Amino acid sequence: MSELTPLAIAALALLNERPMHPYEMYQLLITRAEDRLVKVRPGSLYHTVDRLTREGLVESLGTDREGNRPERTTYRITERGQLSLSERIAEMIATPINEYNEFPLAIAEAHNLPKDILIELLGRRRVRLASELKTLEGGYKDVVAKSIPRKFWIDITYQQAVINAEIAWLDDLASQLNSGELDWSDEKPQKESPHDPRNN
Repeated sequence: MSELTPLAIAALALLNERPMHPYEMYQLLITRAEDRLVKVRPGSLYHTVDRLTREGLVESLGTDREGNRPERTTYRITERGQLSLSERIAEMIATPINEYNEFPLAIAEAHNLPKDILIELLGRRRVRLASELKTLEGGYKDVVAKSIPRKFWIDITYQQAVINAEIAWLDDLASQLNSGELDWSDEKPQKESPHDPRNN
């Protein structure tokens, strides 16, 4: 069995709540703004449910039709699917993975940019992060107002903490660049001699 993708995890989690058809699953993911956590497209969701069915993690409960709408197949999670879901979530929580995000690489190579350009770009990033933070704060207020139990939306507070930490880091870096505390001269690093493991 292949490793569960993020969309497969989201699909199994929905079916762990109750049986539903893929279109209903898609609507719920969008309504709950889960698309901020996983890339959601109707076609890819249907494909994912098909794969989960082939692997025995979900099963069809039957097909029905309402009015002139196309036929819809309702699915439910299997016992094997519940086990796979819980095992994968546990693994993801316990094991940090380097996901090779672009930003750390860009920062590592930022010395290739002039200081004034870098300061401007840091400012642009900060504005976008602040906007994202405002959206999350709106979501936070919404779930609190609806009295949704906190265990269902702790990801919001996690994302808020991560964004707040990045904004603080950006502010500190910009401050060091502006004050000159961080030297941004054209000095190149000293030439490094290649390390030959055979010399160990």
